[in-house]
Amino acid sequence: MATLELDGLRKSFGATPVLRQIDLSLNDGEMLVIVGASGCGKSTLLRLVAGLETPTAGRIVIAGRDVTDLDPSERDIAMVFQNYALYPHMSVFDNMAYGLRIRGLSRGEIARKVEDAAALLGLQDLLVRKPRQLSGGQRQRVAMGRAIVRDPKLFLFDEPLSNLDAKLRVQMRAEIRKLQRRLGVTSLYVTHDQVEAMTLGDRLLILHEGTPAQLATPMEVFEHPADTYVAGFVGSPTMNFLPGRLVRDGTAVQLDAGPLVPLQGRRAGDLVTLGIRPEHLTLGGDGLEITIDLIEPLGSETLLHGRVSGRTTETITVKIAGAAMPAETETVTVSVQADQAHVFDAATGKRIDPQHGGSA
Repeated sequence: MATLELDGLRKSFGATPVLRQIDLSLNDGEMLVIVGASGCGKSTLLRLVAGLETPTAGRIVIAGRDVTDLDPSERDIAMVFQNYALYPHMSVFDNMAYGLRIRGLSRGEIARKVEDAAALLGLQDLLVRKPRQLSGGQRQRVAMGRAIVRDPKLFLFDEPLSNLDAKLRVQMRAEIRKLQRRLGVTSLYVTHDQVEAMTLGDRLLILHEGTPAQLATPMEVFEHPADTYVAGFVGSPTMNFLPGRLVRDGTAVQLDAGPLVPLQGRRAGDLVTLGIRPEHLTLGGDGLEITIDLIEPLGSETLLHGRVSGRTTETITVKIAGAAMPAETETVTVSVQADQAHVFDAATGKRIDPQHGGSA
């Protein structure tokens, strides 16, 4: 087990910067999930830690040892890829044992380590099979087993569930989290899936164009997003954004679309963007008029997508419970749950802190 420190890490490909200044520290046994849009640099960050790429600047420190210039084989890490990277001609046992043989362990020790990992992952009855005889979930377990037998200081996961179907992803997500907690291995996990990020991570690192947008626990990111990028990225459906201006000494937002939304506590600033998640809008009341364009019934809940009346560019999504719904093209009124509203500076996009009257 080990800590991980990234100090001023930067990476450019030619004149193009990919990572612009990454400073973070992981505690022993912590799982950090890295999320962001495609091209934001999350896989590059993982490859830098793994030693598969060389940083342009900065240091990588694992368990107190500077490994920035060391080969991957000298870093005592294990990586799990999205494509499993199994040897097709080898059995499950041999795939899991390969790295141990390279390190020169005895046959008895290799057998013990492989059998212990197989028992942990439910692979005991599959050790003689070849990868082609396994399901996707079983192959991913083998890839994880190959990492576990090495007793690494650090686990690196590069979108390991992206090739699995939806039901299997849910199952494997739970298994990975239970396994990581049981083993207590410090881990970096890259994903584009928000549900994976929220459920797996002790903390989330949200990357935006190679720069950390926010580093916090999943619930802190969800409830107190640092800016409009984070607020719009985390949550499904995405947060609604409505332009307005602060009035009544900063205790309310007058939306451009019409309604006045009272705020919890005084907030500084002038022109603002009000953020409200779809589940915090309710039908009825004295609020926004919405023309429904699309209805998505999901069984236990329904999503209403529409446009704010009189505002051709502002779309909005409302999540309501159950299957009861208005007709498409119908105009309805929705009310904002004021205590769930987020306020951002319209110019910078930064969150306005309700307690301190300034940017968080």
